[in-house]
Amino acid sequence: MTGTLVLVATPIGNLGDLSPRAVEELSGAALICCEDTRRTGKLLVHAGIKGVRMKRLDDHTERAGTAVVLDLLGAGQRVVLVSDAGTPAISDPGERLVAAVVEAGHTVTAVPGPAAVIAALVASGLATSRFVYEGFIARKGGERAIALARIAQENATSVMYESPNRLAATLRDLAGACGGDRRAVVARELTKLHEEFVRGTLDELAAWADDEVKGEIVIVIAGATPALEADDDAVLAALRMALNTGVSRRDAIAKVASDLGLRRGRVYDLALTIPGGVTPPS
Repeated sequence: MTGTLVLVATPIGNLGDLSPRAVEELSGAALICCEDTRRTGKLLVHAGIKGVRMKRLDDHTERAGTAVVLDLLGAGQRVVLVSDAGTPAISDPGERLVAAVVEAGHTVTAVPGPAAVIAALVASGLATSRFVYEGFIARKGGERAIALARIAQENATSVMYESPNRLAATLRDLAGACGGDRRAVVARELTKLHEEFVRGTLDELAAWADDEVKGEIVIVIAGATPALEADDDAVLAALRMALNTGVSRRDAIAKVASDLGLRRGRVYDLALTIPGGVTPPS
């Protein structure tokens, strides 16, 4: 028989974010796997759910817990996985369990909901069309240096978690790698009473974080400015558009070179391919 593993997102602070579908799945589960049975037990009490079996599944027990889950799924049961807060398997246990369940041929589905990484990103004011999730970067050594270098070069917005006691040091390291003027946002205590978004440059945020900061932390960092040079077709298109406004060819070359950050000599050479000739650049 084929069972189903359901990943259920739970509130990251505000209990009102527990969805009706999440309550339905939690109520009907043969087993709820969770990081802390006491914490999940309080959530079940809040939702009015009684009598559902729970099993601890964290970094230390995931391997043993996976065998139990696979036995239940093999009997056609429905098992729910939750983390202490937010969406399971995002910087929380569950990744290995999901992979094992998929490999065994059972169904995996998810009840979407709260995720601190998404909440921080969409409210940051930084670009959201592309983003990279870094999780918790390494605390020290070569792995940390590699992560910082990767973030510094990334054109997309980067999002990462950090603990309050390491926040200031991480912001200083990010400023050193990315440049102190890189825009960033620190999101703190999302959905909770003392929710706060602090926006500024990495230098400004590092100075702010020197004072004691408490709570759950998400850092959102603007992407690096692309250093890609326009290709010939793009330059020619820009030249034609400029010429269509009635400016002289000399002025069109100067405008396109300035707008696209290109050498005037290159723009001039391309302008030569446009019928009518051009005035040499001064």
